[in-house]
This record gives sequence, C-alpha cells and structure tokens, in this order.
Amino acid sequence: MNAVEIEQAITSLANAAFDHENFPYDFLAAFGNKDITLKRLRAGVSNKSDLGGVLQTNNIHIAVAPPGAVTTTLTALRASPATTRYKAKFILATDGETLEAEELDSGDTIACAYPDFPDHFGFFLPLAGISIVRQIRDNAFDIRATSRLNRLYIELLKDNPDWGNAERRPEMNHFMARLIFCFFAEDTDIFHSSGLFTATLEQMSARDASNTHAVISEIFRAMNTAIDQRSQASLPRWADIFPYVNGGLFSGSVAVPRFSRIARSYLLHIGQLDWTQINPDIFGSMIQAVADDEERGALGMHYTSVPNILKVLNPLFLDDLREKLIEAGDNKIRLLNLRKRLARIRVFDPACGSGNFLVIAYKQLREIEHAINERRDEKGRPSTIPLTNFRGIELRDFPAEIARLALIIAEYQCNVRYLGQREALAVFLPLSQDNWITCGNALRLDWLSICPPTGTGTKLQGDDLFAAPPEHTPIDFENEGGETYICGNPPYLGSTWQSAEQKAELQTLFEGRAKNWKSLDYVAGWLIKAADYCRHTPAMAAFVSTNSICQGQQVPILWPLIFAQGCQIPFAHTSFKWANLASHNAGVTVAIIGISNQPRIPRRLFTLNDADKTMERQCEYINAYLVAGTDVIIEKAARPLSEQTEMSFGNKPVDGGHLLLSRDEVQALGLNAAQHARFIRRIYGSAEFIRGLERYCLWIEDAHLKEAQAIPAIAQRIEGVRAMRLQSRDKGANEMATRAHQFREMYSGKLHTIVIPRVSSENRPFLPVGLVEGGTIIGDRNFALYDAPLWNMALIASRLHWVWIGTVCVRMRTDFSYSNTLGWNTFPVPDLTEKNKADLTRCAENILLAREAHFPATIADLYNPDEMPTDLREAHERNDEVLERIYLGRRFKNDTERLEKLFDLYTKMTAKQNKKTTSPAVD
Repeated sequence: MNAVEIEQAITSLANAAFDHENFPYDFLAAFGNKDITLKRLRAGVSNKSDLGGVLQTNNIHIAVAPPGAVTTTLTALRASPATTRYKAKFILATDGETLEAEELDSGDTIACAYPDFPDHFGFFLPLAGISIVRQIRDNAFDIRATSRLNRLYIELLKDNPDWGNAERRPEMNHFMARLIFCFFAEDTDIFHSSGLFTATLEQMSARDASNTHAVISEIFRAMNTAIDQRSQASLPRWADIFPYVNGGLFSGSVAVPRFSRIARSYLLHIGQLDWTQINPDIFGSMIQAVADDEERGALGMHYTSVPNILKVLNPLFLDDLREKLIEAGDNKIRLLNLRKRLARIRVFDPACGSGNFLVIAYKQLREIEHAINERRDEKGRPSTIPLTNFRGIELRDFPAEIARLALIIAEYQCNVRYLGQREALAVFLPLSQDNWITCGNALRLDWLSICPPTGTGTKLQGDDLFAAPPEHTPIDFENEGGETYICGNPPYLGSTWQSAEQKAELQTLFEGRAKNWKSLDYVAGWLIKAADYCRHTPAMAAFVSTNSICQGQQVPILWPLIFAQGCQIPFAHTSFKWANLASHNAGVTVAIIGISNQPRIPRRLFTLNDADKTMERQCEYINAYLVAGTDVIIEKAARPLSEQTEMSFGNKPVDGGHLLLSRDEVQALGLNAAQHARFIRRIYGSAEFIRGLERYCLWIEDAHLKEAQAIPAIAQRIEGVRAMRLQSRDKGANEMATRAHQFREMYSGKLHTIVIPRVSSENRPFLPVGLVEGGTIIGDRNFALYDAPLWNMALIASRLHWVWIGTVCVRMRTDFSYSNTLGWNTFPVPDLTEKNKADLTRCAENILLAREAHFPATIADLYNPDEMPTDLREAHERNDEVLERIYLGRRFKNDTERLEKLFDLYTKMTAKQNKKTTSPAVD
C-alpha cells in the first residue's frame, strides 16, 4: 500500500462506528497487513501482548482502553515488559472517543479525538514500511488533499470518459488546477469570505448533482470577468460575489465535467479540508500524480523532501548569501547591496516538474530578504524579489501549470508571513497573466533565450530543427540580470531504457563531440546543456543525477566535454538514496553534482558517514568521480597496471544449451566412470558460484572427439550445437560450427582458479571472490584468474578493491558490474615484497577456511550483510588491515580516504608508465 491508500483506509476506519473488539486488527489492516497475518494475531499465535491488547513484534502494541482511561492505558503499554521484549516501535491506546500514541524511539506523541486521528496518519507510516521525512509527518495535509482529489478525479472520468482522452486531458487538468486555487483561496481570505466556494456549491447545486457543473462554470466565469464588466455579464447574484482573478487561470473555456452524486460528495469533502495548511514545497508533486496516468499507480510516493532539495540549493548559492548576511551584520549599506543582489538573482530549473526547486528557492530568498529588512528597520517593506526571476521548463502542460500555481501560492504565503494578511491580500488579486514557466522539451530549447543571464528581455527559440517552438509568449524580467543559478532533478534513464526520441535528443547534443554517446544516461543532456550555458556567461548549475554518470565508462565520454567548456566541479554530494514514500522502494541512488565556470576555492565535497550523517570536506579539487584529487579519467587498460595476474573472461558456450547439463541430464547420458571423468566438468556461472547451484558441461578435448562422438547422446548434443551456430546471424558463431564440440574458449586452471562474478550486489560488504579446484570450468558470467598466486584473491576481497570497483566500473542499476580492463587492470597496487605476498596469501587462506567452517552455506548466505558470520568478517578485517598497512602504514579512516589514496597512486603510476613509454631510447 502507498501513503494515499493508507490515508483512505484510515479515514474509512475513523468514519465507521467504533468496534472495541476489532479496532486493533482493522487498524493493522489499514496499514497493509495481510489476512493471514491478522488471522495469526487473532488466534494468539503471533500476538505477544501481556495486557490483553494486540502486540505485533517489531511493530506496534495496541490496547483498547476503558472509557476515560486512554492516558493510563498508554502508560501501561509503555511500561509493559512485552513492549520492550518484542521491540514494539509504537504504542497506541484508544477508547473510541480519544486516541493517544507514541513512537518509542523518538518519544514523539500524538493525542486527539478519535475521529480526527486520520489527520495524524503520517505519524504511523513506518508501520507500513514507509520511510518518511519530517515534512510529511508533521504536515500530512498534502497527502490527504491529494487522496481526496484523486478520488474526485477518477470519479469524474467515470462519468466523463471523453475528458480522459488525449484531446481533452489538458482541459481536465486545467479544471483541477482551478479547483485547487478555489479551495486555497476560500480558506485564506482571498475570496473575502471563509469557505465561500464550498458553501456556494453546497447551497446552489442540487443534491443529485444535476446542475453542479453549471454552478461551477458560472463561478469560473465570474472570476474571469473584470469588476467593471460585471453588469454586462449577466452573472447570477451568488456568483457575482466572487472576485476577479485573471492571470489566465479562469480564461478561455469554462466548460466543467458533469458530476454524479458521488463526485459531488467528494468535491464537498475536499472543501472541508483546511487549505491554509497547503505546503507548496511539495504539494505540486502530489497534485501532479493525480492527473498523470503513469504516476497515479504510485500515488503518494512522489515526494521530494525539502532537505534533499536544499542539498542542491544550499551549496549552489544559499550558503553564500547567508554568509554575506552574517558578514553584513547591521551595516545598512552592505545590507542594502545584498538586498539588491537578491532581487537580480535568477533561478532556472530546466526540468522543473511541478516547481518544487523553484518554490523552495523563492521561499529561502524571501526569508533572507526579510532578515535584511528587519536589520534595516524596514519590517513590512514589500518584496523586490519577483516571481518571474524563477524560470522553468517542463515537458508536460499540467505540471508546468501547477508549478506556476505553486509559486503564486508561495508568494502569497510569504507575503502573509512577512507583510501581514491585509497587505498580502491587497497585492494578490488580480493575478498577472504572465506565464514564465515554459512548456517544452528542455533538450531541444535554447536555455539562453528562456533565461538570459543579462538584461530584461527574453526570446524563446528552439534548438529542434524539425519542430516549431512551443506556443509560449516569453515574459520579460522586471530587472537587469545578476547571477544565474541552474538547478533541478532531471529525468535519469539509463541508455537501455531511453526511447527513440530521447536517443535522438542526445544524438543532437553529443554527435560530433563524443563517439560513444549512446552509453550515456539521459541526464547527461542536462549537464552538457548547462556546461554550454556556462560557456556564454558566468553561471553555476547543480543537478540531482544518477551516480552512474560519475562512474565507469560514462566518465571518459561525458566529463572531458564538460571540462573543455571551462567548467569545474565546485561542490558535490557523493552517492546517497534519493528516498521517496514508496514502501517497496528505498529510492534511487543519486549524486548531486555542481558545475561552474567560476572557480571556487575551496571546493566542497559532501559524503554520508556510517551513521548516515552528512559530512563536509573542503578540498582544492573534485574530479569527475567525485573524489577529492587531481583531474584524472580512468581509461580501460589492456593489462594490469601493477604486477597482479592478468584476468580473463570465463568460457562462453555459444551452444543453444546443448553443452550445459543438469545432474539428471548427466545421468541420462549413461556414461561409465572413465567417460564421465573425461567428458564431464563442473561449471560455474555467477549464479552457480554465488548461490551454490549445481551445473555441469560437456568438455571435450580435440584428442578425445572421436570417442565422444561414438556416444550417441553426446553426438546428438554436438550436432545440436552445430545447427545452432550455423543458424546464428553472428558470423563468429558460424565459424565456430566447425568445432561444435567445444566452448568458444577452452580455459581451465590446472591447480586452481580464482573466480569473480561479473555482476554482484552492492549490498554485500565485500566482492564475492572465491577459489575452485583445477579442472573446474568457469562460465562467461564470471571473470577468472587461472593458476594465479593466492595473494591476488586477497586484493579482490579487500575493501580497497570494493570502493575502486564501485567508483570506476559500470553499474547495473545499483549492482556492481565488474570489468577486468576497467576495474582490475587499472587497480593501483604498490610494489609488493615477498613478505607482503606471503602475508596476503595467508589472509586469503584464512577467508577460505572461515567459509569452509560454515559449509554448506553459500556465498549468498555468508555475505548477507545482516548475517555474516563473525569469524568470516574478522578474516576480512584482518585482510584489510594487512593490505591497508602496505598502502598507508595504517588502516584508512573511511572509504573517502581509500579512494583519494587510490586515485593519487593511480595518477603517479600512470605518469611513471607514460614517462617510460615516451622517453627516448638510450644507446
């Protein structure tokens, strides 16, 4: 269940008659507990309560209290030994009249009338496995409003299916935006009467909803009619009391979809909410989900937290402004200059969605401006920060409209807060008709014409040679341009998931600049456009991006192009989870990357420590891998940089399945012991190696081919391989048909083979490297080191190698995708003495012995981060200590220090290598 579905279930529970006996189970059901789970609780099988209530282990202890005894019952729940023993996270007591609850870790509590507890549903979201941020918890209004709007939207489409088709969808979305404005306006005195819109609907529309659409249409018509034109408009008296809004919000068609009785009820329920609580920081993305088919399935999950947005905006420009405010002190001249600077700042989000970044930026600048006014004894002074300084581009029309509406609401709320209600109302209506959020394709538009860095004029033009620019009247700025800051959270989309149109957009940007641009994530388009923008004017940009843009093969493709435009990385946040409200999704792993042509010293590098707290480090340089260090690009290498053994691919069958066998298929061949020993080998793909699965293969040397072909079952399989290879479109496979009895490669270790899977989970604390006996076949889903000294395994099993691979290799989503040429061959290893190698060999042996002690546990079992055996972890810790002392003489403090050392060593080793290859020969 998502957050909106939970809100709906909780609301239904609160509205129903209180059931003393079933409340705990109904409450748990509302948070997604399955019937079988509730059945076990009812039967007492899993109910651990010692107070006659319901205690779900690791979740909540609930008790229904006698009348008037809620507080006493909550105290008893808190003191209950069972609450502690079974690790309840929440306690809850209610008597059907009042309800009290506490989150035990934080000590946070709620107390309310029972019918009002849905107002606090955000408090309980962790019960559904939903990790929440404080803004949602403290202000659940946005989800409640979205939930009710969503129900109305769906109900309207049932009765007006034509409003859901492509032609009328924009009209439907515009209608929803109008409703949102009306609900906000009636609760904030914009309509000069509290609840005017809802009350008019309730009084003037029939209960059977037959004329609801007509009533709404007349109200909309009134709000689009100037006061001096009202007498000719023939408005009904009840509509004439609504103010003139203008701003294009109510212009054009005033058609309204028809309402059913149920839809009318939903409409009135929405009006009963307290819309003074609307939070424009996040409300836009919630409303966007209402009208987006793709997003409605995940309704309530699309939430960009304010702290995450500030991770972009603070180092981009807000921290600097706050520092200047501190430096100004009470100096009125310096404060005045800072205020003038604020009024000229332009914030541009070329993937603005519903405007979250722009709204936060606006509110933060208003807060700084207010502090300036107070220090200058000018409290109540009207703002000189115009909304039109906050520019955006959005591909879809509805989010673009919501972005503008969210900014208008944010401006009004700031005016109320800093100027007062009367002053805010005086300047609010009528709205300006300017539309400074451009609806169009950001990768096909000229950013300099939409957000020019100087002057006041704008001129919209497109980069797309095949389509006309969107219909949009450019809105000039109110003042000369000062600083320009580009920011946002563009769409990510790895190369595999890009549409043909998106590929074409990247081709337009990168063809002629880079050969391998097809491998780039979609977000690379925004980064290169920002770099191009910076080439024309001093500016700074920062985007939330997939961390893969700073890893593996994408780095040498993209970042030299950005650096060639004169840009550097002034700040960055290394990888972290960009969390949302999805119970099934911890969030995508992202990085925040700033680029600028204005050098900033020191640079600022933000990382998360082991306690998930953000740590800031100042440094002279940040490279393309988001590591403090010199500018270096890791290129693929044909052989190891150091003295480690060369790593090969495993053997690729190219067989149509005929050379690979299960245990039963091996037995079905009917081989004797000598034939089995000669022709059957154990084979390990990545799944077989990590999960301990059993698989075999035919392994036929040329010298034994005639003997093998004399066995009918084997001969039949060889012919199957030959047919498959001949039918293949791959010329290489066709050529291999002449040796249909063999894999493409025929490698195997005589003594042993070190195995490393090509793809493995980043959740494992170490790479799953291992050792198999000689003669074992390694499949092509692995890399192999045949008969390599065992100290090589100690290198691969180390934390040092883990962080190197995680940085320089490609990712498969969030998993590591190992590479011999990019990961192993480039791994910088200091010169090793014979003692070093002996020590590392012993460390590898200890890791293998620790694994053997837990036989038959698999690699997957042993390296589960929550269940890793202590002796195995200690063996790895010892391996890390030995290796890190070789590198540094001590243990590294953290992964950041590890990476910095590795990049420094790589730079020195490659420079030394290059010097050797370029030095003139000496006779």
